[in-house]
Amino acid sequence: MSYADKVFIDMCRDILNNGCDTRGEKVRPKWKDGSSAYTIKKFGVINRYDLRKEFPILTLRRTALKSAVDEMLWIWQKKSNNVHDLSSHIWDAWADEDGSIGKAYGYQMGVKHAYKEGMFDQTDRVIYDLKNNPFSRRIMTNMYVHSDLNEMNLYPCAYSMTFNVTQEKGEERLTLNAVLNQRSQDVLTANNWNVVQYAVLVHMLAQVCDMQAGELVHVIADAHIYDRHVPLVEELLRREPKAAPRFVLNPEIRDFYAFTKEDVSLEGYDPHPQIENIPVAV
Repeated sequence: MSYADKVFIDMCRDILNNGCDTRGEKVRPKWKDGSSAYTIKKFGVINRYDLRKEFPILTLRRTALKSAVDEMLWIWQKKSNNVHDLSSHIWDAWADEDGSIGKAYGYQMGVKHAYKEGMFDQTDRVIYDLKNNPFSRRIMTNMYVHSDLNEMNLYPCAYSMTFNVTQEKGEERLTLNAVLNQRSQDVLTANNWNVVQYAVLVHMLAQVCDMQAGELVHVIADAHIYDRHVPLVEELLRREPKAAPRFVLNPEIRDFYAFTKEDVSLEGYDPHPQIENIPVAV
């Protein structure tokens, strides 16, 4: 069984069995027909993935690795807030007529600030510190900037990364660990998508900084299953998990800005079929 499958199954069962139902509350999201999108939710879900042991991708249904990586690079590498720079259409509902999602995500990663002897954006500061001051407890990013929230078409969901480097016993190379903080998550549509994205990010940063990838800790303040997703989640829970695939990252790339989605692949990935036509609340 894939460890990611086990985590997902346990989390979903806990939400469905022990979560709080928001029906009757005043909620922001709507379904396409205009009706309120209610959820069953759990507060403070924490999941841990050891990237040295296994790549955390679901086999209960297919997670589109390259599309997930493309969006992550759109934010962290291209530092873009325009959907025209993105291969998929997952952000189209939040884009204006010019394709902009406002001062969100990639825009925040690209804002420069004074640090050391120069001007750095958040991505470059992380890489600089990992290479020059790896044991710092201050290597982190934040996209939830209150002064810019009114100019964002959607507030950031996965908003912060904190990196922590350890020297493990018996290991020559340093180990790169990270905490992903998320204020809110649609578990069916986005949970494994985000886990896969940030697992790949840790692998990429570790490689360019001559480290090995360690733990990814995912902290979700509001982990929820939408009312219309419950039957779909229950279908996933009836499926038999399969073995995890092997993650492959192009070993020739030593510059973070040289990575593309084509530099990632999976060996032995044989997931169950995708669930089609999942409704998305906006």
